[in-house]
Amino acid sequence: MRKTIFAISLAVGMVEPLHAQQQPFSANAALVSDYRYRGISQSRLGPALQGGADYADGANGMYGGTWLSTIRWTRDAGGGGDAEWDLYAGRRGQLSADISYDAGMLAYVYPGNGLGKVAGLSNANTVEAYGQLGYGPAYAKYSLALTNLFGFVDSHRSGYLDLGANIDLGGDLALNLHAGHQQVHGHGEAAYSDWKVGLSKKWGSATGSLALVATNANRTAYAAPTNSKFLGATALVASVSVSF
Repeated sequence: MRKTIFAISLAVGMVEPLHAQQQPFSANAALVSDYRYRGISQSRLGPALQGGADYADGANGMYGGTWLSTIRWTRDAGGGGDAEWDLYAGRRGQLSADISYDAGMLAYVYPGNGLGKVAGLSNANTVEAYGQLGYGPAYAKYSLALTNLFGFVDSHRSGYLDLGANIDLGGDLALNLHAGHQQVHGHGEAAYSDWKVGLSKKWGSATGSLALVATNANRTAYAAPTNSKFLGATALVASVSVSF
């Protein structure tokens, strides 16, 4: 599910699509030990393959792109499909010398998910609008669901608050910090907070990362139906990526 700046998202172990690159066209590919999105595993606590392509206009700040990942959660929930396909577009820039902004829309598409035919669920496809402000290495971002959220019935206007910082430690090493809260409209039992602390290291076009990820999510609401494993359990998540 949603995926903003490539180096940041890979470093935290919950990959989000690339929004910022120096060249107009760029692409990326990654292998992650567990695809965590907002702290919840999308890949049944197992590895995932991911990749995307992006365009960014340096003159006016407009950007757009696409991103894909293997997943298992839609099938586990009683539907089908084994992929997430994201499409996004927006604009970013500077409000002042110190304050940056990023705003846009993101569609999460789950081909063949079929969750709309499962009792108590809606189609997994989701559209969100988002806005972000940055100050130095820190940022604050809010995402608002314009549709039902990831299969929850009557969950329009659900929101996610994301606070974090990506601190340059020198030598192409960065400390990645994050705290977030997911509110699910009409489903209070599904609301939760998540946290992460990670390190990322760049080697040319490649990036490696390791992050400790945790949530306080309801174990019943976020258990894998196939084996009852808690998908928001505290874990170390590793990733290796390359951009080109």
